[in-house]
Amino acid sequence: MGAGAQGEVLFIDAREFGVMKNRTLRELTGEEIVGRIGDTVRAWRGVGGVDPYEDVPGFCVSASLDTIAEHDFVLTPGRYVGAAEAEADPDAEPVEQKIARLTALLREQFAESERLAKVVDEQLGRM
Repeated sequence: MGAGAQGEVLFIDAREFGVMKNRTLRELTGEEIVGRIGDTVRAWRGVGGVDPYEDVPGFCVSASLDTIAEHDFVLTPGRYVGAAEAEADPDAEPVEQKIARLTALLREQFAESERLAKVVDEQLGRM
């Protein structure tokens, strides 16, 4: 890639960076700008001293003018960078097992709810 790549635009989605100063204003820190964002720009430009540029889903992408035209020239970074790749959780429970476990738990809680409703009803009957 790099600055020599004519007709390319670097999109960086920094929505997850910085801190919210108020409801609508997110402020990036100097470390973030100089760090990951700065390194990405330098790599994209082909400046030495940083790892070679690579598109990172959910963070940055180098898009051609043709790709931008396909998006009707809307320059919102999220349209181009997409979503970050979900990291596989080695401890993640398979969906089928999770559904079965949660269904059993829900049935137990329904039964407990019915039992407690009877206790409350009995207590109210004694008043």
